[in-house]
Amino acid sequence: MRAAQPVPLAVAAALAVALGAAVWSQGPRMVALAAIGILLGATLRFSSFGFASAYRRLLEGRGVAAVRAQLLMLAAATIAFAPVLAQGTWFGREVVGAIAPAGVQVAAGAFLFGIGMQLAGGCGSGTLYAAGGGQLRMAATLAMFCAGSFWASLDMAVWDRLPALDPVALGERVGWPAAVALQLAILAALYALLGRLPGAASDAPPVIAASRERIWRGPWPLAAGALMLAALNLLTLLVAGHPWSITWAFALWGAKAARIAGWEPAADGFWSADFQRDALDASVFADVTSVMDFGIVAGAFAAASIAGGFRPRLGPSPGAVIAAALGGLAMGYGARIAYGCNIGALFSGVASTSLHGWLWIAAALPGSWAGLRLLRLFAPR
Repeated sequence: MRAAQPVPLAVAAALAVALGAAVWSQGPRMVALAAIGILLGATLRFSSFGFASAYRRLLEGRGVAAVRAQLLMLAAATIAFAPVLAQGTWFGREVVGAIAPAGVQVAAGAFLFGIGMQLAGGCGSGTLYAAGGGQLRMAATLAMFCAGSFWASLDMAVWDRLPALDPVALGERVGWPAAVALQLAILAALYALLGRLPGAASDAPPVIAASRERIWRGPWPLAAGALMLAALNLLTLLVAGHPWSITWAFALWGAKAARIAGWEPAADGFWSADFQRDALDASVFADVTSVMDFGIVAGAFAAASIAGGFRPRLGPSPGAVIAAALGGLAMGYGARIAYGCNIGALFSGVASTSLHGWLWIAAALPGSWAGLRLLRLFAPR
């Protein structure tokens, strides 16, 4: 096991403290959300919990353990979310799920996102935690992610005119007990089906002896990461009033950059709406998603340093950097029109029993298949 890296760890700690100081004026709630973001980043890094890599292994027939861990995560979050969402409030604060229309734009956006995450080698959360671990090419992915998200926001009026079902949450339609039972049955069936695929038996996760050092430095079993992410998403729901999301912040950052460059938001229907206009006018440290995203990077940075795995590196080839940038552009555009990424749409959407979360993954998997084939164009020879 590698030794911890004191200097990077000190820098990561300084970044975490700076983030806390920056959001202090926003009140204890925002400080708590920054801390949750840090824990999310550390969890992603310690458990190597990825979405793009999980789908790649599945589609290439190299293993199903990571996707099965995602199913466990979705099941745990479904059970945890249900009583809170059924009540609708938590200590007097309104609590809402991640619910959006299920239609053409979600399918198109998720398919595009699937392409992008394979080109980039990471999804929304993966981009942040890989950047925190020292993968410098993810800076190109993040920059283009913001550009793509902002671009898509300017086109939302066009996408909103396409056919779509009204937002549907199974918990509200059939009752929460029935909705939870239905989702758990579907997730269990998918889990069993994955276990029948060729090579699944040899893809069992390695047995890792429990020890204090393993807990604090990793690697964690995928199941531990899945359950921890479900618990932290529940904590996000209780503190923020809505589930965990990633990519809204990228659209906001892109819009702020465009505004500095001279773009005028008043003429745009999306950015002249109350919520978007207020977020654009306010500091990024007043935005829940932005603060949690900053926390994810700091948490992943700290976890990588503790595990001795922080290694700044650009990429295996110039082609990989170009692919990462194009992947970020595709993910940014796709996530905005699909109402989120694998976190905001899939994870939080399914946990909220929203149909659009199920549609998202149904479209993202074929997109990942297409992305893997496009990736060959950028592979080093």
